[in-house]
Amino acid sequence: MNNRLWIWQQPDWPRFSWQAETLAPLLRACAQAQGRLLGMLGAVGADTEVQSSLDAMLQNIVTSSAIEGEQLNVGSVRSSLARRLGLNEEGRTTSRSEGLAQLLLDATGGLHEPLDEQRLFTWHRWLFPGDDPLLARPLRVGALRGEEPMQVVSGRIDQPTVHFEAPPRTVLEAQLAEFLAWFNSSYSDASLDPFLRAGIAHFWFVTLHPFDDGNGRLTRAVTDMALAQSEQQVIRFYAMSASILDDRAGYYRILELSQKGGLDITAWLQWFLETLLKSLQQALVRIDRVLAKARFWQAHRSQALSAEQIKVLNRLLDGGERGFEGGISAAQYQAVAKVSKATATRHLSDLLEKGCIERLPGGGRSTRYRIAP
Repeated sequence: MNNRLWIWQQPDWPRFSWQAETLAPLLRACAQAQGRLLGMLGAVGADTEVQSSLDAMLQNIVTSSAIEGEQLNVGSVRSSLARRLGLNEEGRTTSRSEGLAQLLLDATGGLHEPLDEQRLFTWHRWLFPGDDPLLARPLRVGALRGEEPMQVVSGRIDQPTVHFEAPPRTVLEAQLAEFLAWFNSSYSDASLDPFLRAGIAHFWFVTLHPFDDGNGRLTRAVTDMALAQSEQQVIRFYAMSASILDDRAGYYRILELSQKGGLDITAWLQWFLETLLKSLQQALVRIDRVLAKARFWQAHRSQALSAEQIKVLNRLLDGGERGFEGGISAAQYQAVAKVSKATATRHLSDLLEKGCIERLPGGGRSTRYRIAP
């Protein structure tokens, strides 16, 4: 055991404190980004809204598992989510993908239902279905962990470094009951900022580490539920797990540091809010692209375009790594559209004439094109 007290050994655990003035700017920024996002969603059509939500939830599930080092079958998870969202997408599903989809949709879709021990047990069973070949070792599925110490360690077997130790099994039931009572009562606590509530819930639950395995993923499901409650929004449009994965090392570092500190969790909440803000900002960029794409096709609805031209224009409108943010060349058009060099040149000239694209500075083989403003 580390000579320093773990946070749950502090005399006043779990009476957390934080420096409000330090967190105030981040809370304002998160609230503004959330307000902009919810406002922009009003301009998105129903079909586009569901598709955008599917993409965000898929990203959330896949990246939450990736944080734990697990690579999921993306196609299976997408098919499981699509079926539950009423989208007609073909694809094979597995008990694993079905359980993960069910877990996220219950956490966010059942935002008005209380979180209790039995609901957590159900989530755990969905996370580890009985026929899952990934269960390399016996787990207590749908039940609290056993009597052995729950430690997160690294290094040599004979000289391990203990990064974190959870409360012992003897006090786990009482401490989990206290967490659940707080989580359900704080839902309607107007004096507690909802973003702070989500950050506290994340830290408190992961500290308890109530199960043999899957604690990180269930922690992030609890966080998703808290964020859905803060927005009163069942459909999700951002994936906080993706932003956590982007700073995975920082995530574990701040959790470990906070486990060994006092009950002032300002540093943890600051990291949490910065990561949440990044998630919201990324969602704003995606939704802005969706709206820009809708405006573009509305403006050019009367244009006669080939299937190849439409395919390339959609790639340009989607942006991102696959969207040729620096513009597209004739050679790239040829590769994406799968047409000859002459056809690519003719298609680009036609799109220029119709005002769909514009030529970027430069000439010759380096000439590139982008969507016209």
